[in-house]
Amino acid sequence: MPTPQPGIFAQGTRVHRLYEFDLRTGVEASEVRDALGELRQPSVTAGGANIVVGFGPDLWRRQSAALVPNPLPDFPRIDGVPVDQHDLWIWVHGTGDDLIFDIGRAVAALVAPVGDLVSEVGAWVYRDSRDLTGFVDGTENPAVEEAFEVAVVPEHAPGGGGSFAIVQRWVHDLAAFHALAVAEQEGVIGRTKPDSTELADDVKPATAHIARVVIEEDGEELEIYRRSVPYGSVAEHGLMFFAFSADPTRFEKMLRRMFGAADDGLRDRLTEFTRPVTGAYYFVPSLEALGDALG
Repeated sequence: MPTPQPGIFAQGTRVHRLYEFDLRTGVEASEVRDALGELRQPSVTAGGANIVVGFGPDLWRRQSAALVPNPLPDFPRIDGVPVDQHDLWIWVHGTGDDLIFDIGRAVAALVAPVGDLVSEVGAWVYRDSRDLTGFVDGTENPAVEEAFEVAVVPEHAPGGGGSFAIVQRWVHDLAAFHALAVAEQEGVIGRTKPDSTELADDVKPATAHIARVVIEEDGEELEIYRRSVPYGSVAEHGLMFFAFSADPTRFEKMLRRMFGAADDGLRDRLTEFTRPVTGAYYFVPSLEALGDALG
């Protein structure tokens, strides 16, 4: 069975860095293989660090034509949702800033012969896994033992053992959000603030965040596996939203419901207080497919 990249599911890490690279014009697939060969087996290390490697749709189609999942979509065009696609995404997470800094420098040095670093975001777990709004993030996430089925392409399908990833950076307006009374904040999110209990259906607004992103079709919830973490400084801060799915169409359905592009025309009220400034899709191949592409 193809092996998913283990860093997708590794728990307990509080320090995260996310890197995006663009390949230079004219770089051949063989040059990419030579440069990134040492990333063939990203894994959990004894030092507590994890590396996850994702490819932009165009790069994966070119780098590994025989292992391309179907569909392998490009990031959707939705009003209010920016597209900022790059070629390579590398997520490093672990136990301390010093360790992650050193690994990040080593990764960037590997890519340097063929590509340029265009984005680096340092992120971290906030308190007891809360968003900077103060609400628990990821309450709806599947448990780790269930996450494989949610996040990983089935074994015998094209791209089996891989996963589709969405990556967005959101900027929060915390002053505006925190100016709301707590009860109104809870109506924006759809959960109570202290303990993340879902509001009753007769209380929860139809525009609440979880009312927009928790989607059911044919009686089953369309789940994704979120690994989002806060980032930023006093001047600018928000959420690095990234998530994994075996079915990339789920990302677009959620975004359309958030931004008023679904059939009901409703918009997620949370978007009054936070906005995406980037947006990209990446394919995170299995360890075996990664080895074939970079071997």
